[in-house]
Order: sequence, then structure tokens, then C-alpha cells
Amino acid sequence: MTSRPRRSGLRLLMSASLLAGLAMPSLPGLAQPKPDNTALPTLGDSARGDLSPVMERKLGEEIMRDIRRDHDFLDDDPILEYLNTFGSALVAAHPGARGETNAEFFFFAVRDPQLNAFALPGGFIAVHSALLLAAQSESELASVLSHEIGHVAQRHIARMLGQQRQDALIPLAGMILAALAARAGAGGDAAMGMAVGGQALAIQRQLNFSRDAEREADRVGFQIMSAGGYDTSGMVAFFGRLQAATRNYSDLMPAYLRSHPLTTERIADIQARIREVPYRQRIDSLEFHLIRARARVLQDESTVGHAEAKAAFDAQMLSQNRQQQIGAQYGLAFLAMKKGELAKAQTWLDKARTTKRSEGTFSTGQATSDGASVFTTLQLEIKLASGQSAAVKAQGLKEAEQAHQQFPLARGIARQYADAMIDNGKLDEATRYLRDQAQQYRDEPKLQELLAKAYAAQGKLALQHIALAESYALSGGKQAALDQLVIARKANDASFYDMALIDARERELKELRREELKEAKKKE
Repeated sequence: MTSRPRRSGLRLLMSASLLAGLAMPSLPGLAQPKPDNTALPTLGDSARGDLSPVMERKLGEEIMRDIRRDHDFLDDDPILEYLNTFGSALVAAHPGARGETNAEFFFFAVRDPQLNAFALPGGFIAVHSALLLAAQSESELASVLSHEIGHVAQRHIARMLGQQRQDALIPLAGMILAALAARAGAGGDAAMGMAVGGQALAIQRQLNFSRDAEREADRVGFQIMSAGGYDTSGMVAFFGRLQAATRNYSDLMPAYLRSHPLTTERIADIQARIREVPYRQRIDSLEFHLIRARARVLQDESTVGHAEAKAAFDAQMLSQNRQQQIGAQYGLAFLAMKKGELAKAQTWLDKARTTKRSEGTFSTGQATSDGASVFTTLQLEIKLASGQSAAVKAQGLKEAEQAHQQFPLARGIARQYADAMIDNGKLDEATRYLRDQAQQYRDEPKLQELLAKAYAAQGKLALQHIALAESYALSGGKQAALDQLVIARKANDASFYDMALIDARERELKELRREELKEAKKKE
């Protein structure tokens, strides 16, 4: 029996927002796809009034700030980098996939045992960890992400708010109430009751219209994954597995089917489209299997969850597929590392690398992805883990520097390199490096957190709290940022320049905070 992670504010928020984000109504004036099946439909003018592209993105960013702070947000660098590389390639494959707003997409995962995926306003797309594990191939994963990209490209949320504003705001209000109830310490049932209550008022009016939007997203998604070079039969294969789950467990319908009503007509439409395109075999990248292994370990980090992950990896080891075997060995290494069994973790990682070398490089047909950066990340996690000797950590620093040079765009490895410098006492080098990184990547709160850690180790209290203030501000916590600036101002080592910086930043944050409170009052 699969264990259930705790029901968090994030899960309440997501369950309340799924209807608003995905099961969209069919509205008058929707443009139909061109008969040649190559161009994406274009939104008609009549639906643009109520939610501008700027406001749509702002709404998505506000929701994402809450999601990022939740335990169930899978804040794992290799998973985030894989999903964003994978998703961005799908978007780039088809002209117009960004829609009329030229949306900037961000793909992420959340811990959840239900099979689901969802799109938020402004181009934020998530998959549940269970769905990532249920996808048996990259083509199946591509079918899900392409469908969600279709929702964003067609601006289904904006269209709902534009044409049926009253109904649309009901589930959004339910979402907010559920999140507040969860944070205020209300019982899970009470908070869920608020969320479900908000949905129930809107479901009756919207459910009859949602299937047209789903068919539209199917058509757009099919075009995108086909242009990306994926096996389009993966869409039917994934839907078929979900339907089988529904038949076997009628009282436990997968959440993806509840939020994406699946009909025989929709499957028939997809099958007809598949017959119109030549068959294309797509070999999965090794990275896909490594990322699924990480997701399996991170999905449930309880003792029971770890035991279930080990059992799954042991079973996977019996597979005749070498990629599956490598994924299982990597998963056992990651699991051991998480449990603090560092020697065992290194042994399993070495085994995975040996098996990989015996198989050579895996080609996806379009590009080559052997998961090198994912292997390197785990190697550094093991070398830099607490409990390692000074000699091992020194070796980890050398390897981190080499890895940063080899993978200059891997943000997780860039931060591991900074952490390695701090742990090895290279504090001046670390602060110089982090200041340079923070100039290049201004939106990364984790860089400011590391900078604060380095300053703390140097005993530079004012700079430590200034960096913490920046970290909180980037994460959306403007009041917390202001509190840190107050502490920085009182520090004995605050220089004249530091005080000037604190004054300027405080004025900016106070103005932003006033605007934030003003917006909150308007919503009341």
C-alpha cells in the first residue's frame, strides 16, 4: 500500500485551484484550429478584456511564491533543471506554442501521490511526483506537458475570467480560503471543506463546458509533441493507463481524469491524428530514468516511504533494460545518501556509473543525454555531506570547481561549488564568487542565502542580514526582508556604505509593501 505524505497547504491550494486552472469552459468566439493541423488556434478579441497578459503573469507569480515556500514543492535542482530543459524544448519545437502573450514557461514538480498535472496563470506548469513516476517514457511525459502548454497557449484561464468572471472567482476564492485555513492551523478536513465548497459552486456550471477546452488542449499538445520529435502514440498510451486505473479502482479515479475529463471521443480524435503522422521511435534519455529515481526518493521521505522506494528499486534492478538498471542503482545511491549512509551511497553510485560505461552513450535520436550532470550532482552531494572528513570535503571542492567549469549553466552545481568553498573555509573566494553570481542571476534567492552563510562565517553581521533581506525579498517575503534590514542597521560592523544601502533598500521595500497591502484590501 502506498503511503500518503501529509496533506499540506500546497495540496489544499492545488486541489482547490485545479478546476480554475484546467477544466475550462468553452466560450463563444473561440477560434478553431486550421484544417491543415499545423497552426495553433488564435484567441478571439472578445475574451481579452478582464485579465491582461501582465496581470495573468502576476497572478501566477503570486501563487508560485506560496508554492515555493511549501514543503511539497520539489525544490530539487536536477529535477527542476530536467523539467525546464525538457519543457522548454517542447515549447521551442513549435512556432506559436508560447501563444499570443509570448509566455515564459516554468516547469516544476510537487510531492503528491495522485496522478495529476496542472497549469497556473502565466505559464507555470507542474506535474505531481506520482505522475512523473507513472509516465513510462519521455513521450508519455511529453504528452502531458504538451497538453498543459496548450492550456497556457490558448489562455484558458484568462478566457474563463474574461467571459465568466463570477464563476471563475468562486474556485479562486476557495483556493485562498483553504490556504489561509491551513496556515491558521485549521484541521485538514475544515480547510479542505472550504476548498471543495468553493469548487462545488462552480463545478455544476462549468463541467458541461470543460471538454471543449480539453479537446483544444489535446490538439495543441499533439502538434507540439509531434514537432518535438516524440512518439505521439504516447498520448493514447498514457490516457489508456489512466482509464485502466479508473476501471480497476472506480472509487479512486486518477485526479488527472477528474480535472481533464477523458471521453471516448477525445481518444478517438487523438488516434485519428496519430494515423495521419508517420511513426517515429523515440529512445528515452538516461536522464529521464535518473530523474524519476530522484523523484521516487523525494516523493515520501518518511521511513515507510524510503522502504517503498528501496523495494521499487530492487524490483527495477531485475529489469533487462540497462537504463532501468542504471536508474535503480542511482536511486539506491540517492536513497542511501539521504539516509546518511555515505559509503553505501558511493558504492551504488560507482556501480551505476560502471553499468553506464558498459552501455556507452544513450542517444535520444535528436540529441545525446547521458545524465552526466545528474551523476555529478549526486557525487558532490555525497562528498560534501555533513559527516564527511576534511580530506573528502577538500576533494569535493576540487570536483565542484571542475564540475562548474564542465556544466557552467547548471545552477545547482554552481551553488554546490559555492557551498563547497564555504565548507572548506575559502570564505573570501566564496563571497567574491557569490557576489558575481548574484549580479548575473538576480532572481535566485538561494545565492543570497549562501552569501549570508559566507558572511556569517566571516563574522560580518551587517552584510549577513542584508543578504538575508535580499533572499526574503526575492522569495516574496517583503516584511521579513524589512525585519532583516532593521537587524542589519543595528549591527556594530555596519559601515557608512552599508547604512546607505540599507536606507535605499528599505525605502524600496516599504513602497512595495504598501502596494501589496493596497492590493490585498481591494480583494477583500
